[in-house]
Amino acid sequence: MAGVPVALKTTLTELGDSRVRLQVEVPPGEIQGRLERKAQQLGRELKLPGFRRGKVPAPLVIQRIGREVVLEEAVRDTLSSWYSDAIESSGIVPVGDPQLDLGDLPEQGQPLEFSIEIGVLPTAKLGEYLGLEVARREPTVAEEQIGQEIEGMRERLARLETAERPAAAGDFVVVDYVGSLAGDSEADGELVWEPFDGGEGRDQLVELGSGNLIPGFEEGLLGASAGETRTVALTFPAEYGNQELAGREASFEITVKEVKLKELPDVDDDFAVDAGFDDLEELREDIRTRLAEQDEQQIEGEFRQAALDAAVANATLALTPELITARAREMWERMLHSLSHRGISREAYLQIVGRDEAEILAEMQPEAEQALRREAVITAVVAAEGIEPSEDELLAALAPTAEREGVEAQKLLAELGKAGRLEEAREDLAARQAIDAIAAAAKPIAPEQAQAREKLWTPEKAQQASAALAEADPAEAPTQLWTPDR
Repeated sequence: MAGVPVALKTTLTELGDSRVRLQVEVPPGEIQGRLERKAQQLGRELKLPGFRRGKVPAPLVIQRIGREVVLEEAVRDTLSSWYSDAIESSGIVPVGDPQLDLGDLPEQGQPLEFSIEIGVLPTAKLGEYLGLEVARREPTVAEEQIGQEIEGMRERLARLETAERPAAAGDFVVVDYVGSLAGDSEADGELVWEPFDGGEGRDQLVELGSGNLIPGFEEGLLGASAGETRTVALTFPAEYGNQELAGREASFEITVKEVKLKELPDVDDDFAVDAGFDDLEELREDIRTRLAEQDEQQIEGEFRQAALDAAVANATLALTPELITARAREMWERMLHSLSHRGISREAYLQIVGRDEAEILAEMQPEAEQALRREAVITAVVAAEGIEPSEDELLAALAPTAEREGVEAQKLLAELGKAGRLEEAREDLAARQAIDAIAAAAKPIAPEQAQAREKLWTPEKAQQASAALAEADPAEAPTQLWTPDR
């Protein structure tokens, strides 16, 4: 059944430098079941005399196509699922891309064997992680922030009034336009302009100076009056989303139909009433309260992160450069995946930032290292505190998501189980509970006090740092004595 982990036989071998080899054996029954399901799938497209389309029995499909061909496709389709099951059953936390070695396809009644070599998250040796003193700032709301919120409300409540004058920066204009692209030159050297798909618009509202349109379009309308027609020549940016237009010369014939001036409301009691309040003071107080609540939420997130990082600083963990590089690449690939959903390709992003992939990966190294250290410490705290989320705790954690999706939390939990993601959800919740424990036990102190302590360096701290470094790598232990002026 899909989503149910297979009972694989796994053997783990430590290779050193935080790498392991996982030997995996898939039982014969699983292989036979996958073979038959693949044969049934292929049989839907197979035509054999005496059988209706899609009704060819699996044994005949295997006989006709060949067991090895069907089995090869079945293994290829299922290998990623077996890989996930093997990783989960072994209890390792993989880092980076695996090296997978698939053996020969098995004979009838024999298991399938393959091996996985991959980097793994090393075990952190915890130092003190509960009761740590951690900086926590007080929530603050500056008058400038309130002013910015009010300005945003003024923008949203603004009205557009017709202006009997030429258009200026900040104005809005209603325009019709027709665009053409530069084609081949004629014999006399004159460019031929050809209309293009999507290059025409009617009654379009354009804000001059917003920078929302192709460079040169808005600028070409400054000083134009209602009823005026202008021809604006420009070039599409090289990184323009439509590759057929990127870098092309274009000409737009634009007719200005109206010039509109944005009028902002005065900040007074009438403005507050329009926004749903009794007076301006009540509006300002509501904004202050809302901003303070937002800041409090941000402070809580900062405090949790700082408490975790304080526990990380007290832990001992040996990370190889290869692991850090692998995690940096994972982060880079996740970012590219996110960018692709916004229509930005790898090449386009590299062109925008003006750097190559090697430079970006190098810049990600410190963040990747800290991410690995945090993950290792969280894993160690989960083990040290014996954190095992119950089903009730899982249901409570899923409740907000279930409410957003309009389903019962129990149903969402069942769906996770069917998809084989229940253990993943349990591990995520355990990690959050580990951070909860660290943050709940942390003692908040003023940021100024924390900064003063960071600057204070004593012989005891030097000895602790030397001992930790020596334990991680004896060859790197300092040999010089600490002196106050060093």
